[in-house]
Amino acid sequence: MKVWIGIAIALVFFSGCNSRTQTLALQKRSAQQALLIQKQQLQIDTLKEKLDAKAKARARARARARAKRQSATVPVTKKNIKLKKVEDNNFSSGYMYPQTKAKPTPKPAVKLAQASATTSTSSIMGKAECIAMIGQGKFDKYTQMFGSESASIKRCKMLKAMRN
Repeated sequence: MKVWIGIAIALVFFSGCNSRTQTLALQKRSAQQALLIQKQQLQIDTLKEKLDAKAKARARARARARAKRQSATVPVTKKNIKLKKVEDNNFSSGYMYPQTKAKPTPKPAVKLAQASATTSTSSIMGKAECIAMIGQGKFDKYTQMFGSESASIKRCKMLKAMRN
């Protein structure tokens, strides 16, 4: 029995020592991690300072360039312009709105005869002549687009007039 009590006391004693060593190891690790975090925070702060310094340098360079541009351009002075009084006594309605119109020049009769000859041949144009001129496929396409053969024949007349 004395042996059992001795073993129990030894276990309690060693277990207490063991937990103490574990807490010391944990404290040591947490202290190392805290130091590591502090070092990283210092590095972050130095990088931020460098970036801020670069940003300030850029801002100063922009301000210098802006000042240089402004000094290079001559500011425009405002002139005091006095308005003149308008004299409207020289207005002439006859000049602005003339009543006489230019006489149209008569066209030669020969050209009228030629034009009437082309219109008379185009007015006689039929389905066969239109198909011969543009082809059956296009004639069918125009007939379908415009809804009737007479409309497609009118289209042929227009195309023939444009070619001439």
